[in-house]
Formats: sequence, C-alpha cells, structure tokens
Amino acid sequence: MNKISIITVNRNNAEGLERTIKSVIKQTYTNYEFIIIDGASTDNSVDIIKQYSSDISFWISEKDTGVFNAMNKGIERSTGDYCYFLNSADTFANDNVLKDIFGSQTYTAPFINGHQINDFGNYTQKVPSLNRYLTLFDFYWGTIKHQATFIRRNLFDTYGLYDETLKITSDWKFFLQTIGLKNEQPVFVDVDIVLFEWDGLSTNPQLIDSHIHERTRVLDENIPKTIQKDYENFHEMSDYVYIMNTMKRSALCSFLIKALVKLFK
Repeated sequence: MNKISIITVNRNNAEGLERTIKSVIKQTYTNYEFIIIDGASTDNSVDIIKQYSSDISFWISEKDTGVFNAMNKGIERSTGDYCYFLNSADTFANDNVLKDIFGSQTYTAPFINGHQINDFGNYTQKVPSLNRYLTLFDFYWGTIKHQATFIRRNLFDTYGLYDETLKITSDWKFFLQTIGLKNEQPVFVDVDIVLFEWDGLSTNPQLIDSHIHERTRVLDENIPKTIQKDYENFHEMSDYVYIMNTMKRSALCSFLIKALVKLFK
C-alpha cells in the first residue's frame, strides 16, 4: 500500500482550512500523513489547527515567501511515496477518493492523475483528466490539474523542488520539465479527486500579466525559440483543423460552402 503525504498550505483562511481538514480526516483510506504549512496567519487558523492536532502529522505556522515556498516546506517534511497538495478551502471530492485509488493497487508511476471538479460558488464543473499519452505540446499550451495529481515523492529529489522565484506557474514548470521534457508519464485514474475552489492565485484574472510573464520566462529557459515558433504554428494549424471539422459537421455550413462553390464556378 502506498503511503500518501497530504500537504495543505494555508494563510488567513481559517474557515476554508477547517473544511479541508475535515475532508482529509474523513478519508476511509488511512495510510497517509497530513502536513499543514501555515504562513503565519493572523486569523484563527492556528486555533483550528490545534483543534485537530491529533489528526495532523506535522504542522508549522511561520512566515514564508509565497505559496511555493510553503509547498516546498511540506515536501521537505514528507515521508510518503506520493505527495498530494490539497490547499485550504479545497476538499476531496468524496470520503473514498484515496481508497478508490490506492485501496487495491500499489503504484510506482511518476504521477497519478484524475478528474477535478471546479467550484464556482453557485455551480460546479467537472474537468476530466486527459487520459492519454502526454507530449511537450500539451504543456507548451496547457497543463494537467495540479490539484488532481499525486506526485511520486522522489521526483522532487531527482528534478528539484518548486522554483520559488515563480509566484504563479511553478507547478506548471515542474510538469513541463518532468512530463513534457523528461517523459515521466502519468497513470490516469477514472476518479473524481478534488473539489477545487475557483478563486485562488492561479485563477486570479488580475494576475494574468504576471502569469504570462512567468510563462514566457519558463519557456525561454527550457525550449529554444525555433521550437517555440514551430509549436505556435502547430497550434494555429490545429485550430484551423478544428474549425474545418466543425464546419463539416454542421449541415448549415456545408450547405453554405457548397452554395458558394457553385456561385463562383
């Protein structure tokens, strides 16, 4: 049985933190350690942690330099086979998530990736895992869901911890390097893993310029400009193919195209 290191990062979100803690301790699979890294919260987060301290393997409350600094602290304290990051306010999709994945199988894969459910407040939306072989192209333009991914602990020994100079995209950089460039392919599981609260750092529209700046920097550091240009061209071509296929499936578009062809003969 795999041991899972569940790492929760929190700062001044006592209400969300308690939801996360309750979600963890209700899991029916119990071969896990629970690590909470609090960023010197000034609300009653520490009181909440102390209230549930008997269910927490390790916790600390001290200043940090950002979310990835806090996550790295959690990794350094972890002793499990896999690390899983469940930040404050996010919760497991149900009480049997860990059991459904690890209850009857022991894994050695670099990553285990399932489905994420985004919580927008008044409605939710499921984001299925890609469930296929992943390539560099996938990470040039996108990523897999960090909150729906278990990461084999020793990958951080091999490739290093999260880049703390990045404030938004360090998890994406890790996936780009390990999966996109080093072919550390995930195993996909048909399991809803997490209910993700859609108002965090990575989804903040006010930070879009910083997001783009960090992304450009990471790409320039890891991928030659000539390859980047090819990937931009491939992306345009894939959009064109998608549009053409969509038009072909539309009876109205097909009729209009045939009419135009006849008109200009």
